[in-house]
Amino acid sequence: MPLTFDDLLARVRSLPRGEGRAVLGIAGSPGAGKTTLAENLVRELNGSGLPWAAHVPMDGFHLADAELERLGRRDRKGAPDTFDAAGYAALLQRLREDEYGEVVYAPGFERVLEQPIAGAVAVPPQARLIVTEGNYLLLDTGAWPRVRARLDEVWFCELDEQERLRRLIDRHEQFGKGHDEAVEWVMRSDQHNAELIAATRERADLVVPMGDLALKY
Repeated sequence: MPLTFDDLLARVRSLPRGEGRAVLGIAGSPGAGKTTLAENLVRELNGSGLPWAAHVPMDGFHLADAELERLGRRDRKGAPDTFDAAGYAALLQRLREDEYGEVVYAPGFERVLEQPIAGAVAVPPQARLIVTEGNYLLLDTGAWPRVRARLDEVWFCELDEQERLRRLIDRHEQFGKGHDEAVEWVMRSDQHNAELIAATRERADLVVPMGDLALKY
């Protein structure tokens, strides 16, 4: 039987144990639908108005352009070593522990500016589930294994390759790139990263065929 959105909701509702928090990771290549899935899950889980789930994207841990310039990595923005993976892991650990029962502020990412924004995501103490999504949750190099160690499950979003590329190019155009520039960036930078991410698919707890799900965009 095809996997349905209701199946995913039932699975994710079972992750928190007792009074503790659970953290679900959603991985996948750029343009595969990670953010869309995360937003749909959180919206449905919080449908009653209670903040039972919170969405904390990995993208807030992009290094700022000024730091990428200093490191000589600006032309590879989006690659694994252009994120603060150790900082991301530390935040996930703090969210898991929920030691003080207080609001935790996480960084966000402003796509118009293409820059991380500190304190942009507020996680209320009532949240029992954290949904985090990003490209490299299953990567086994650098500080990324620390991230995986703090996730109860990781799902891998899979989408038809031509559709994924079409959506990714469209997204770059929406945020200011011309068509030729968007295509060049996707095929040079994003595609290299996508191949690296695809190689982590087998480490996922669940592969989600995004083309089969009826999600709200």
